[in-house]
Amino acid sequence: MLAYTLRRVALSIPTALMVSLIVFSLLYITPGDPASLMAGMEASVEEVEALREALGLKRGFLVRLKEFYWDLAHFDLGTSIRSGKPVSELIMDRADVTLTLALMMQTLMIVVGIPLGVLAGYRHNTWVDKSTMMLAVVGMSVPGFWVAFMAMWLVGLKLAWLPPAGYVPLSDGVWPFLQRFILPVTVNGVLGMAFLMRITRSSIVELMRDDFVRTARAKGVREPVVLFRHILKNATPPILTVLGLGFAGLVTGAVITEAVFALPGIGLLLASAISARDYPIIQGFVLLCSLLYVLVNLLVDISYAAFDPRIRY
Repeated sequence: MLAYTLRRVALSIPTALMVSLIVFSLLYITPGDPASLMAGMEASVEEVEALREALGLKRGFLVRLKEFYWDLAHFDLGTSIRSGKPVSELIMDRADVTLTLALMMQTLMIVVGIPLGVLAGYRHNTWVDKSTMMLAVVGMSVPGFWVAFMAMWLVGLKLAWLPPAGYVPLSDGVWPFLQRFILPVTVNGVLGMAFLMRITRSSIVELMRDDFVRTARAKGVREPVVLFRHILKNATPPILTVLGLGFAGLVTGAVITEAVFALPGIGLLLASAISARDYPIIQGFVLLCSLLYVLVNLLVDISYAAFDPRIRY
């Protein structure tokens, strides 16, 4: 297990370096002058030159790349053009909101999506399976932004059961804090849960036809043991893939959710940076999201070996 883990870590390092190189190169391969685009049409020549100097565009590519990797090793993602604050500080100040939102949605997907998928797969071709999959197809087909606005209108404005949008810090109370997360977590969690249900159901149905399941039943193994020890354990790898990439997607895809529900997380910071053409924040966000996917893939690969020993060999 240790050797397998070390091999996966060793393979992830060049991937992370290549991803960071691509993200860094975007500033140089973007058509036009990035400094002029960021400064705007009304900026003077002196302002454009100062911005070009701040972005390091006057220095050579290799020199700037060396500085980029050095700063990255020290967790320095640059300085915001608009606020003058370090990008890493701006992201860390808002990371708790985004991570709270992603963890809540992931928890909803696990607690509800996996049991429903297991139930649908175990009772396949029954009314339970068909009704569950019908709900999953509806959940995957309906646009998320439309569901979000309908939920805000019905639950938040029409019925006034919950605040339609906004954010209250945890220091102001647990319930006011949770109230602002119920709608976004439910809306986005249900949409992600639909895909997880389909993957879980497909894995369960496929494994129920395998010889080792029939052998276990022929030997008189109790049905709950067959389901949880033999079927569900072997169905774990694809479920872990969906959960791992789903969590990374929840973090990186928080832009729309946080903009709709006015949650001051990393996604809303990125939306503001795009409007203001604050490239260092955009670059830092894209870089962190890319490295997050690399890290999640690494953890998923390692977890495969824990559930299926054959993968280690």
